Amino acid sequence: MVTRILVPTDGGDSATAALEHAVDLAAEQDATVHVLAVVETNHSSLERLGIDVADTLEREAEEIVSDAVELADDRGVAVVTHIVRGDPGDVIVDFAAGDSDRWVDGSEDAGNGSSIAFDLVAMGVRGRRGLGEYILGNVTDHVVNRSEVPVLTVRAADHGTRTCPYSDVLVPTDGSVHAKAAVELAATIAGRHGATVHLLSVMDELPEVLDAESARLPAQLEENLQAVLDEEVSNAERAGADDVTTVITSGSVPREVTDYAEAKDVDLIVMGTHGRSGINRHLLGSFTDRVIRTAPIPVLTTRKADETD
Repeated sequence: MVTRILVPTDGGDSATAALEHAVDLAAEQDATVHVLAVVETNHSSLERLGIDVADTLEREAEEIVSDAVELADDRGVAVVTHIVRGDPGDVIVDFAAGDSDRWVDGSEDAGNGSSIAFDLVAMGVRGRRGLGEYILGNVTDHVVNRSEVPVLTVRAADHGTRTCPYSDVLVPTDGSVHAKAAVELAATIAGRHGATVHLLSVMDELPEVLDAESARLPAQLEENLQAVLDEEVSNAERAGADDVTTVITSGSVPREVTDYAEAKDVDLIVMGTHGRSGINRHLLGSFTDRVIRTAPIPVLTTRKADETD
């Protein structure tokens, strides 16, 4: 069960989309949303300009979290706010893991319970200049790749963001330990929502003699891929999924993932943040970032906590 959701925000469109999605999840599962605004005071320009600029940014942060509280209150969702000065990436990762004492001195934290470990981090994929420029780019990459807590990334889109409950959950998999963690997480979510789990294996690199657009995968390779998927079906069912389907495609991994998600009207993509060498080399890791930036639906990332980068 998700009981505590951390939402870093800059007040921009995508941060608001992430907040709205987090509020939907919280309303469904009776969870508490913790809104976090980080006032980045580590840049040399701010250090030269002095405390007045930092105070101005903090007042802006107060307005942003106030708007977030109003949004959550309208849905009857419990909300706690935090305003912290520091390095955004480190603050978010530490807060998510329940290790925020180093950032909070009492006066800088606008909420209570800052040393709580969270079940989920929800972040917007687009940021804006000013207080929250960090929401995309190096900081998002930092959080996605280092957080011990699953990270849900949400893009603001003209057609809106899908809301929960989820009915179809897609998991690209290469059989790696990080992909297995994603399958287990997706299956747990699907079991809770009564959703179908779609397991997708993409062959990104075909032999040069084959036409990548039309050639059929070699029989042995397809058999190997299906064996990986069959094992993941068993793992998904043990983790709580009742309805699991598999598919093998070839082509560009990010494009295949996003195309399949759109074709099957998927609500959520779940991915590991690291992959392995072999038949689906680079499926995860470097491709995860590209899926996050292009998928029209939320992407949930996770990794094995005992694995090093």
